[in-house]
Amino acid sequence: MTVKIEVIAGGLPHDQIMIAGLVGSLVGIYLTYLNVLTNSYIFSFFGGLGAVCALVWGSHAIKVLCSYGIGTGVPSAGYISLGSGVLAMLFAGRFGVAAPIVGLILAAIIGAILGFLANNVLMMKIPVMIQSITELAVIGALALMGLSAMASGSFLFAGMSTGTSTFLGMVTTSYGNSFIGLSLIAVIFILNMIAIQAPFNATLGPSWQQDRMLWMAAEAGFLTMIVVAVMSFAFLSLSAALVSLAVSIILWAYTYSMYITLSKRDAAFWLDSKPIKEPEGH
Repeated sequence: MTVKIEVIAGGLPHDQIMIAGLVGSLVGIYLTYLNVLTNSYIFSFFGGLGAVCALVWGSHAIKVLCSYGIGTGVPSAGYISLGSGVLAMLFAGRFGVAAPIVGLILAAIIGAILGFLANNVLMMKIPVMIQSITELAVIGALALMGLSAMASGSFLFAGMSTGTSTFLGMVTTSYGNSFIGLSLIAVIFILNMIAIQAPFNATLGPSWQQDRMLWMAAEAGFLTMIVVAVMSFAFLSLSAALVSLAVSIILWAYTYSMYITLSKRDAAFWLDSKPIKEPEGH
């Protein structure tokens, strides 16, 4: 028995979305390093913007992969993306300013290995499997690194794993009060999982449109930024956390309004559609 496999096509080429997502995420993450140069936390929100670029790219990467007849594999693709990404991101955090690049390379290696195993050992035989899983691993690493930098103020492992506590008026180092020590990275893992897989699932169907899906991906990313901005109040200065929260809310409101506009457009297109007739005798 054979299965007919079709690919949903149309809109911007995936390669253009991939390049824009990759460049945008790296630029956003690296701009958080201005915190170190200015001895402040005010630039932390750039990490969230970089993560959103990665998540938009990720939503389309999942669309490309799951258009090959494996729509039920959307959650699996999301899990493998973030699972691979968290390993690369934590390891790369020890490499100083080179961490985003090291994380990208390591995630790509992990993703390529997993894609090869899925295609050639599990025999899934999906033409884009290796490339898509490689992309998703990189996306997971960059999205996690960006949102972690937004919450903690740094994409370095030391910045994410070291906090402070006060005892009898003395400030001491506390690993338990850090971003990683409080297990907030697990919360960001789950938030990224939802944001990366929801857009394709939510817009799937005969009325699928690329622009509507990508706007929803951006909206989901900025909604995630709002939650992370609230987390950042525990680690950043009040002014930096407020800036992150304001940027997140404004961009979420804009992208949400765009998504609603496009949803109304596509819904109106189907107003004159006729119901599917049932075959006679059934």
